Amino acid sequence: MKIIVISDTHGAFEKLHQVVTLHKDADMFIHLGDGERELNRLFCELPLLEEKFYCLKGNCDFGLLSNSIRTLNLALPYEHRIFACHGDYFQVKYSTARIIHEARRLQADILLYGHTHVRECHYENGLYIINPGSLGCPRGDLKYSYALLDISEQGILANIAFL
Repeated sequence: MKIIVISDTHGAFEKLHQVVTLHKDADMFIHLGDGERELNRLFCELPLLEEKFYCLKGNCDFGLLSNSIRTLNLALPYEHRIFACHGDYFQVKYSTARIIHEARRLQADILLYGHTHVRECHYENGLYIINPGSLGCPRGDLKYSYALLDISEQGILANIAFL
């Protein structure tokens, strides 16, 4: 299963469209928030794509009807639980301790979060911790980024990709 994780596009429709076009074979897209306008435009232009998307509400999304926190159970031959959220509720700009604690409490093995615009991808005591960075206004080295998850019977392969 190929999952593309995007966050904090903040109006960067062209970059969002570019990622979707590059990965049209993906099984699922997860947008972690702060991309309401460009997602609406994307779904108007490519309505069939909407069924592949899980969209979360970010602190800059005001009309989006989705939640800001979501748990996804992947019921495949290999079961995994994803805890996904924008991250502002857990104050991730100061520390990831609260969000990691919540992911573990929910027995997730994959944590996806945004809000900081700083990418992160590592494995820690049974938990993949992934922030795809930002396609709209990255921080740090200013590279536009998103995450790729490849989940198979052999395990989970998580990577950060750049535009």
